[in-house]
Amino acid sequence: MALGRRGRNVDNSTHEIDPNSTTKDEGQFYDAESNGEKGGRKMSRIAGVMGGESDQDSQLGVGKQLELEATNSIKYRTCSWQKTAALLFAEYICLAIMSFPYSYSILGLVPGLIVTVVVAMSVLYTSLIVWEFCLRHPELRDVCDVGQMLYFGWRWTWYFTAVMFLLNNTFIQGLHVLTGAKYLNTMSGGAVCTVGFSAIWAVLSFFCSLPRTFDTLSKLATVSAFFTFLSVLLAAIFAGIEAHPYKYNTGGKTGLLVGKPIVLVVATKGTSFVNGMNAFLNISYTFIGQITIPSFIAEMKEPKDFPKALWAVTICEIIVFSVTASVVYAYTGTQYNTTPAFGSLGNEAYKKAAFSMMIPTLIFLGVLYASVSARFVFFRIFEGTRHKGNHTVIGWATWAGILACTWIGAFIIAEVIPFFGDLLSLMSSLFDSFFGFIFWGTAYMRMRHADYGPEWLTKRGIRGIAGFVLNATLICIGLFMLTGGTYATCQSIVDNYNSGEYGSVFTCVSNGL
Repeated sequence: MALGRRGRNVDNSTHEIDPNSTTKDEGQFYDAESNGEKGGRKMSRIAGVMGGESDQDSQLGVGKQLELEATNSIKYRTCSWQKTAALLFAEYICLAIMSFPYSYSILGLVPGLIVTVVVAMSVLYTSLIVWEFCLRHPELRDVCDVGQMLYFGWRWTWYFTAVMFLLNNTFIQGLHVLTGAKYLNTMSGGAVCTVGFSAIWAVLSFFCSLPRTFDTLSKLATVSAFFTFLSVLLAAIFAGIEAHPYKYNTGGKTGLLVGKPIVLVVATKGTSFVNGMNAFLNISYTFIGQITIPSFIAEMKEPKDFPKALWAVTICEIIVFSVTASVVYAYTGTQYNTTPAFGSLGNEAYKKAAFSMMIPTLIFLGVLYASVSARFVFFRIFEGTRHKGNHTVIGWATWAGILACTWIGAFIIAEVIPFFGDLLSLMSSLFDSFFGFIFWGTAYMRMRHADYGPEWLTKRGIRGIAGFVLNATLICIGLFMLTGGTYATCQSIVDNYNSGEYGSVFTCVSNGL
């Protein structure tokens, strides 16, 4: 997708733009629900132009996109807000919830709950910023388009964001290949080489990734979210009713007490920065999913309805995450905690039953991110051709080939980085720092600058100052995660390898719980 010299307003009129300007005005944005006004004012599109003359679909408003899709056999703008909510539920209500008890064991129960609520609300706020940004620019198809527009249309930002985007998604796929092998080893007692189990899971996930629209995947998402809820509910119930957690009174891990599970109200004195930061990153990873929001909104029939899906998911997240993590932690304590927390269950039947309910999510969430990556590449190969919106041999062969590449990459990641908790932290520090905080603090400032001009900070009074401080803080949090978080994660990986916690790469040794 090349940068062009002509921009397009929402009404599809064009005007010449100076490509060297960093204040390119692309016209006015009007909120459909308020007849062209939002809060009594017009809202400006921000600087930056996406696409060139050949990039026709990306230049069109939602209504025109729907009109052009009408004759296609494969239609993309088909999701209602309920279907989008299902996709969000499947993305957020996921296996990573079972890392929360570990985080609480490091941070302490009260700080852990506070961090949970604060991160959830920050993600809600930044997700609303993403939504507003996408409403202003319905031609945007994914977070890479957003990144280029945010940073003044500079081409290198598109490539940088694209690399981060694809790496993030492939790492998540790798996490699910790793956990799939962990599940198969747990259920079979290590009957097959771990590399073999990983390959089996990657192939299974590849076939489940073949549907080409989010409308189709939303049906699977509903099933995934339901079974994930059952899984974490069973884990909490089993932790409460079983006689004792796994490895009860058998010595536990070096440096930890044994006996009755110990629940910390606050973190113990001397908790290291590395452990504390990893606990925070584990929580952040589970909540931060804004990277997929532009892709979801790009397939909604009514993008203005997105906040309905967002609020529903956020409320459920806070309740499910907080209650489940607190209950599991209360019964497994600090010294018996594992990540994922299924390994903390002492009763083997309980462990396998709760873990088995997670199967749909272990498959689906990796499938969802594979699909997001595949459509990102696929749309750019076949934009403006019949292969994008119709059933053709070339189209389907290319779609399958792209998916195969992502799952091969995921398999390699699962074998080279064979750990769960630190892999979550690594993804959070490297990718969520940008896609959870830095991008959206910048988006807020760009939009307000477009709305009010260079003096936007002072024109809005206390509201403008408060908005600036809040979003500058979000950017600083992202930078801290990128620097301090990456250091803490890398140090944790080194420490765990040195202590023998991790096995070797491409190993046949069982990684079951």
